[in-house]
Amino acid sequence: MKLLLIEDEPSVVSFIRRYLNEAGYDVSVALDGHSGLQMATEYSFQLIILDVMLPGMNGIAVCKALRKQHMTTPILMLTALGSTENVVAGLDSGADDYLVKPFKQAELLARIRSLLRRNNDTSNTVTPAATQHNTSVLKVADLELDLNTKSASRYGETIVLTATEYRLLEYMMRNPRRVLSRMEILENVWGVDFNMNTKVVDVYVNYLRKKVNRKDQPALIQTVVGMGYMLKEEE
Repeated sequence: MKLLLIEDEPSVVSFIRRYLNEAGYDVSVALDGHSGLQMATEYSFQLIILDVMLPGMNGIAVCKALRKQHMTTPILMLTALGSTENVVAGLDSGADDYLVKPFKQAELLARIRSLLRRNNDTSNTVTPAATQHNTSVLKVADLELDLNTKSASRYGETIVLTATEYRLLEYMMRNPRRVLSRMEILENVWGVDFNMNTKVVDVYVNYLRKKVNRKDQPALIQTVVGMGYMLKEEE
């Protein structure tokens, strides 16, 4: 399993690389943002560990550049800035998870395994619910989600999704015309053991809204003030 670590602090690089090597992972290292971006685009990795504070090109910029290229590789962002604003900024750039320094080895490994497991589930499985309904395509109005190819489209136009966006959209499409609270979404999309502020849900719903709710098309993802979100056709 190949991981890319983009981190400029030698002590942190040594700590993470040694621990992950012992856990069975093959870790490549980039010491600045520009070289990290180059390595991430030229070689194949199952996960990227990305520090925010990097010389030359910071982690936020690197993450945005990777997502702009439609790269869906899970990204775990490391930051010494643990405020909600900074965490949301990292997630808004396209990161799938974050970890605030300093952190324990076991927590780092747990986050990595969780991201890899969720990404693998998204890429390789058709959920039982789809089989029970004898269909591999979910449809709400003109929005379609193919569970076999893991692809979304609206009016026949492909919608490029990250692994987390895909899971969120799938959950919403399995529960159309029902108000979904932030906590319900957090528990079912990220997992009940995933320790994250519910503001993360707002960030990812906003991602989907921009991709699904286009200006020339009826809005499907709607906010129910004080309650959560709903996926339904406009009346």
